[in-house]
Amino acid sequence: MDITVKDPLLTDIAKKVREGERLSLSDAVTLYRSSDLIAIGRMADSVRKAKYGNKAYYVYNQHINYTNVCTNMCSFCAYAEEEGSKKAYTWSIDEIRKRIMERIDEPVKELHIVGGLNRNLTFDYFTDMLKMIREIRPDAAIKAFTAVEIDYLSGLSGFSLEKTVSVLKEAGLMMMPGGGAEVMSDRVHDTLFPKKIGKDRWLEVTEAVHRTGLNTNATMLYGHIETIEERVNHLLTLRDLQDRTGGFSAFIPLSFHSKNTKLSHIPATTAFDDLKTIAIARLVLDNIPHIKAYWVMIGEKLAQTALFFGADDLDGTIIEERITHTAGATSAKGLSRKSMEHMIRSAGLEPVERDSFYNEVRGAA
Repeated sequence: MDITVKDPLLTDIAKKVREGERLSLSDAVTLYRSSDLIAIGRMADSVRKAKYGNKAYYVYNQHINYTNVCTNMCSFCAYAEEEGSKKAYTWSIDEIRKRIMERIDEPVKELHIVGGLNRNLTFDYFTDMLKMIREIRPDAAIKAFTAVEIDYLSGLSGFSLEKTVSVLKEAGLMMMPGGGAEVMSDRVHDTLFPKKIGKDRWLEVTEAVHRTGLNTNATMLYGHIETIEERVNHLLTLRDLQDRTGGFSAFIPLSFHSKNTKLSHIPATTAFDDLKTIAIARLVLDNIPHIKAYWVMIGEKLAQTALFFGADDLDGTIIEERITHTAGATSAKGLSRKSMEHMIRSAGLEPVERDSFYNEVRGAA
């Protein structure tokens, strides 16, 4: 790999990448402060190519957001509603069944399930939901509940973390998404989401989940009040946990959308920042296999471009995304398999449909 860099501060980093050396905190900060986006992108693309060649992944999935009632009411969230609000909703088990049955003839391979912390729901609601989904969608993986929800469910059930996860696994839970950590900084936590579990508890829950044999994703919500150093510390904290457990399957950078939140004065992230964040994630998170370009948050066209900035996965068809669109996302609420494959193929890459565990379901037709 021969990468020409305009920024001389990137020369040593490019050498490390070429020789497969792990990047340091100062390296990651230097990457974030550099404006040589093309060089950073080429470094990240070289790592992606070495791992996956010409392949780019996606999953045929369906999102289920079972309630928007939430006790946390984080400042950055446009989705959550207080109990009694006219916009509040909670789906019964029968309503969730109906929404899944509406798509029962589609080849859905993953059910992605997250929601708010709703005091009116019992622990049985969650186990009954999982059992129902497993019954009517036995061939789809159930990827459900963030570490925040698992912490809440542990308190609701009165079980330990490990026992809570064990009961949920028995009911049908197969994997977990990676949300809830936002940016692992006490300053950001205390300012934007003080009622939500903090960094230490998020790590404790996630490590406990990994010990039970469940894989999870990892995320970072960026583009609000966090500093570059806080972003980098977040990435390094995830890398350290992955060194211990090996339980993260993928990392998803989540660009902040401020519309309809208490932070609506904050402008949207730029394409420059989005691509740089994806590329840096690929370079820093050397032990997390997959980096996603989440098209819901950055838009379809930029997600396609991100395939050349270190991303190897476009996430999924979604079918109906609610949370980010409540905060003003202008992307589609869902995409067809044909659209996903067109995005990948028109970029000159090979679309590969996968399941939740990155087993290939269908290669290029």
